[in-house]
Amino acid sequence: MTSRAVGFLEVLEQFAPGTKLRDAAELILRQETGALLVFGSAPEVDAVCSGGFELRNAEFTAQRIAELAKMDGGIVVSEDASSIMRANVQFIPDPAIDTSETGTRFRTAERLAKQLGVPVLAVSEERRAVAVVFTGDNHFDLRNPNELLAEGNQNLVALERLRRQLADAEDRLTRLEVDDGVTVRDVALLLARAALVRRMGAQIRRIVVELGGAGDLISIQASDLGEGVDNVLELVIDDYADRPMKPGEASDRLRNVPDESLKDLAVVAEALGLGNLDQAVRPRGGRALERVSRLPDNVKNSLLDHFGTLQKLLHASASELAEVEGVGRTRANQLRGHLDRLLQHGTPFGLVD
Repeated sequence: MTSRAVGFLEVLEQFAPGTKLRDAAELILRQETGALLVFGSAPEVDAVCSGGFELRNAEFTAQRIAELAKMDGGIVVSEDASSIMRANVQFIPDPAIDTSETGTRFRTAERLAKQLGVPVLAVSEERRAVAVVFTGDNHFDLRNPNELLAEGNQNLVALERLRRQLADAEDRLTRLEVDDGVTVRDVALLLARAALVRRMGAQIRRIVVELGGAGDLISIQASDLGEGVDNVLELVIDDYADRPMKPGEASDRLRNVPDESLKDLAVVAEALGLGNLDQAVRPRGGRALERVSRLPDNVKNSLLDHFGTLQKLLHASASELAEVEGVGRTRANQLRGHLDRLLQHGTPFGLVD
């Protein structure tokens, strides 16, 4: 860790079970003494320190931290948590900084984290031996690994259910596209479900980081369930957006929609500029062509530009397809076979060899 703006997940990872920082916190919890640790040694840190004593060449170990925590004052640790810099320090943060905490130690910890931009660990026997890490405007409890595993497995079940719902929405949209019966509501439904899958995946990733190596199995399962969701989202947006969007723009817009608002499809549609929910719309056909194997992007783009909509593409003859630059007779027959299957069955876009 450094005095730079440390990423939230990076801080989580450094306090995962089995790390030296977590070992130190757990030792302090067991001895029921409480502690306040600041991770940083910049001049800004020195400016909020009063009293105590400096340490030289004091390597960071969980045992040393636990012993120093028996004193009343706080502890300053180097940016990379390799050495202990000061002990028995009184921290004096800016009292004007807002804090939602109640206990003195935790109020100080939150203010220090906001003021200095470094992680701060607070352990208090007054709060039933709770250990909390503050980092910027965020904070998290150091939770029991068994509790984290249980929550991770529950979230996996929820993610699996959400992924099935997303697959159902995608299948439904495909059938409606073939029947030329799509409305903005159908598009918004799929995009809202994709957003929910991505958010649940993000929750699980946080738990995996908190668990350290113990979360590997959960991580693999979550990755499998989340595979391809971002691609589906981008393809649907490319098919229906009234203007081209930059890579990741649709994801950013959906990220700004509050969780509770994802159930309101009108809000989702508005965030993405899709129009009125009951408005009839036609896809360009990019999602259909994406599933055709060995179809170069330049050829796909030529087909989309030439025909303009999926409906025109669906009803184009092999000879008309062959006229598009880069297609040719062999590829035209391949495409025509794929489009015929869609017309006959209205099934999801399968991979065409």
